[in-house]
Amino acid sequence: MFSFLSDIWEYLPLVVTGVYFLTVVVIAVVIVHENRNPVKTISWVLVLVLLPIAGIIFYLFFGQEYRKRKMFSRKGLKNLERLRKLTQEQLNRLPQNELNLNEALLDKHHLMKLLLSSSNALLTNNNEVTILKNGREAFPAIFRALEEAKHHIHLEYYIVEDDQLGRQLHDILFRKAKQGVEVRFIYDDVGSWQLPRKYIRSLRSVGVKIDCFMKVRFPMLTSRANYRNHRKIVVVDGTVAFTGGLNIADRYLNGTKRLLHWRDTHVMLKGSAATSLQVIFMADWFFVSKEVLQGSKYFKNLEQGGGKLVQMVSSGPDSDWESIGQAYFSAIASAKERVYINTPYLIPTAEIIFAMKTAALGGIDIRILLPTKSDAITPKWSTDSYVEELLEAGVKIYFYKNGFNHGKFMIVDGVFSSVGTANFDFRSLETNFEVNAMIYDEETASILESQFLDDLESSEEVVLEEWRHRHWLRKTKESFARLLSPML
Repeated sequence: MFSFLSDIWEYLPLVVTGVYFLTVVVIAVVIVHENRNPVKTISWVLVLVLLPIAGIIFYLFFGQEYRKRKMFSRKGLKNLERLRKLTQEQLNRLPQNELNLNEALLDKHHLMKLLLSSSNALLTNNNEVTILKNGREAFPAIFRALEEAKHHIHLEYYIVEDDQLGRQLHDILFRKAKQGVEVRFIYDDVGSWQLPRKYIRSLRSVGVKIDCFMKVRFPMLTSRANYRNHRKIVVVDGTVAFTGGLNIADRYLNGTKRLLHWRDTHVMLKGSAATSLQVIFMADWFFVSKEVLQGSKYFKNLEQGGGKLVQMVSSGPDSDWESIGQAYFSAIASAKERVYINTPYLIPTAEIIFAMKTAALGGIDIRILLPTKSDAITPKWSTDSYVEELLEAGVKIYFYKNGFNHGKFMIVDGVFSSVGTANFDFRSLETNFEVNAMIYDEETASILESQFLDDLESSEEVVLEEWRHRHWLRKTKESFARLLSPML
């Protein structure tokens, strides 16, 4: 008996090694068969090989794509079907220019057509657009709109915290719900994992319908979990809407001790663009609650007008196409004069890097504004790893020094602007649920461009030769962060 146990003990390390090796091979084959981006595939295989046991656990928690298949049930909602029919009609009308586009806008008609095809992003031209350049402009405007709500308030945020700003929002929603206004509220379960249950129970006690997006069991371990809802949406009475980079937390208004001033960009929309944003919220609300929203109280008639031309574009793992990433690529690749990009994280796909370098080498003035300090160290290192190759192609890169710049916008040729929730990184372009306002308007582009150029005055341009001489240890950290970035 003892001899038998001794034999088992002797061969146990070999058995464990064999089982582990077989498990790694099976998971690696599964990853390869998923036909992901090759960079992601190689990164995951390396993690499995280089991190025994931990690599497998890491993959089981963060690497599987089963949730992507789970979300397709959102398709088929009546309002989405109606939107698809309207966008198809617009696709047929665009070649005849029935939207009366001027010459500058006609030059961007390929973007309009792309987003109609890939995201069912309806073109609306009766909109008022107001750029809100920081939290001190955005939050008073949002709270004022909430106070004026007559029928319903719909909110969707990645981060909601129970601090001074979060409690101010709570008190407004609590009061409006008691007045009989319908309130629906989606928060992301990972981004808002610190939101206390009493905050939620208090709102529910007066009739607020509040639910989390894709609940996870281990929020402490999944702060970068896949498939998060990174959207920031406010829609009031179906007529006024907001989106952009600001979440509900004090730091988005007052900054932090380490980062100091918090620089961000939001946009207020009035008109049929609010209806388009309502449709996006409606689909997300159906996903979390199974409640179907329909009728003229929620969805105002889409009207023609002489206002700003806007497309609301959503993207995420439930979409047929990576619509926002495609728009970024197409806008950069087709630019005629200049592209100005403001982003807190620059971890782009290979296609967007190629578009940037090609455009810059072709003489297009491409400028990218990044923060000197970041709220996330690994994405900062990864961002810095892309700087040298972009500088070599002629892209101009600036580091913002007056606090943390968290804004997410792009201006192309002084006529096309994108403002929203999507960063220039893998997660935003391929994994997270995002929403951007694509605005075809010279006045709005001019406002954003002026804002961008003002921020350059508080920034330092990166000089290629100086950048090349940064410390070798810093370069090493950047390289490892870049290798891991497709997974984080």
